[in-house]
Amino acid sequence: MKNIYSKISGIGKCIPTKRVTNDDLAKFLSTSDEWIKQRTGIEQRYWVENNESTSDLAFVASQEAISKAGLAKNDIEMIIFATLSPDHFFPGTACFLQEKLGIPGIAALDVRQQCTGFLYGMSIADLYIRQGIYKNILVVGAEVHSKGLDKTDRGRDVTVLFGDGAGAVVLSRTEVNDPKRDSHIYSTHLHADGTYAKELWVPAPGMANGSELITQAEVIDGAQYPKMNGRQVFTHAVRSMCDVIMEGLKHSNLTIEEVDFFAFHQANLRINEKVASLLKIPEKKVFNTIQKYGNTTAATIPIGLYDALSEHRLTPGMLVASAAFGSGFTWASSIFRY
Repeated sequence: MKNIYSKISGIGKCIPTKRVTNDDLAKFLSTSDEWIKQRTGIEQRYWVENNESTSDLAFVASQEAISKAGLAKNDIEMIIFATLSPDHFFPGTACFLQEKLGIPGIAALDVRQQCTGFLYGMSIADLYIRQGIYKNILVVGAEVHSKGLDKTDRGRDVTVLFGDGAGAVVLSRTEVNDPKRDSHIYSTHLHADGTYAKELWVPAPGMANGSELITQAEVIDGAQYPKMNGRQVFTHAVRSMCDVIMEGLKHSNLTIEEVDFFAFHQANLRINEKVASLLKIPEKKVFNTIQKYGNTTAATIPIGLYDALSEHRLTPGMLVASAAFGSGFTWASSIFRY
């Protein structure tokens, strides 16, 4: 098994049809296009309509990823689903996706690492494949934020950030003879620090709040909506993403100059610009999608890979460094050759 690795064999994406511009938000929030763009880089995002769910978006993205990998659905041996916006409190959304795909009996796992969830999911899939347990694993990041945002001025600073969407990849077993040419994942690196768990979180509903899942007082107070300490998130995100990228490169005996393409999580354009500046990464090597989609949390990296591939910014053989930071706090990187 010495030369056995995993590689990305197919990528899929799903974006809802309802486009929401900054000017649209300004109709019901005290904000403006200039204010949002200046602080976040976001120009628009997409929100679901009617009854679309997280697993609905994931289903479309997953079908495309499986097709692009040249596989049939029954070739998939495990589903790993990263999301912070599950269809239901339980069971896990991977089970609902599994039913829609029509592949019962295989393993289905939810990952709740928020913005870092997709890279956590890739790490799990990579290890299962390297150990020879599975050949093809579906890794999905999908979110429906729009149904859970406080669309009043109380929640403005968070509401302007988030969009809905899904991205999926199939990781497949591959043999690597020439690491500088053959597609494969070199390594993934995962971290967390629960000291900062309440700097970016949703307080309710929850089992730690007292005798009830959620109370009327908590609902009135807006405890069911996300809260964020933006300054803390920015500072920790920049430092952690720089550190974890360099950790991954050092582990694989690679340098920052050898990387062809950087696929960062899309939380705030200013974070990514700062990381690129500190690591002296040329602008042409960084691909950002936050302008178009906002922060789709666990879906940002696979959506970005999909768009970069479609626009020929990402091509076979490129060395890719991907990093994310999010609630928890959690952070991670993955170094791979596409």
